[in-house]
Amino acid sequence: MLRQRILTALVLAPLALLGLFGLTGLPFALFTGVIVLIGAWEWANLAGFERQMPRFAFAASCAVAMLLLWLSGAVHQPWPLWLGMLGWLANLYWVVSYPQQHAQWQGRAVRLGMGLWVLLPCWIGFVQLRGDGAVWLLFVLLLVWVADIGAYFAGRAFGHRKLAIHVSPGKSWEGVYGGMAAVAVLALIFAQWQEAAGSDALWLMILALPVVLISVLGDLFESMLKRQRGLKDSSHLLPGHGGVLDRIDSLTAAIPLFVLLRPWLG
Repeated sequence: MLRQRILTALVLAPLALLGLFGLTGLPFALFTGVIVLIGAWEWANLAGFERQMPRFAFAASCAVAMLLLWLSGAVHQPWPLWLGMLGWLANLYWVVSYPQQHAQWQGRAVRLGMGLWVLLPCWIGFVQLRGDGAVWLLFVLLLVWVADIGAYFAGRAFGHRKLAIHVSPGKSWEGVYGGMAAVAVLALIFAQWQEAAGSDALWLMILALPVVLISVLGDLFESMLKRQRGLKDSSHLLPGHGGVLDRIDSLTAAIPLFVLLRPWLG
């Protein structure tokens, strides 16, 4: 398994970096759109559709929605991101109340709707963030990765109080605090690199913390759907790594919120 993970990472990491930082405009939108559509194909399985036809149909419907958003110019507007945030409030309620309230979202149509308000704002957020330049895209990617690494080691060392035992028994509040601390250090380093003033560095730290928290929610939300379906991974497309959703679950929540907060950073 470790060998598979390493080989997959060695192949995919350069392609991902080239696509994320080497492309702009429409090519970048197409690149990230393909990733999101693969996630939509996986999401249909989480929604309860095992056969390939309905799964491809849901991905195709997402592709049509993305095309309409692009042609209408809505891809560059904030309102789809705000709608996505309303969806994440509902996701938070369902994660916190799991498994007591799972009947509220058990229907397959509801779970497909979840996919729309999770995946489409994520794609829109990527497009808008790349339009602001590669630096902010790099920061939010590092933010999610550093938070995950900090949470892992802090949870291993100090984790006692379970964060969401019915959803993901391995996660702890101490891990969340460790992730927040790691991101605070990242924000300071990033601000120093950008030669920001001290007040700007403090503001970057403050605004990064809610993004860390919602990234944890993104991870928990996908874990809840997989647990309900009895799945370990969203798919087996990435040997040793599971599926695309397993790799971007935190980003689906973090990207839209960061884009909405980014104007405060100047």
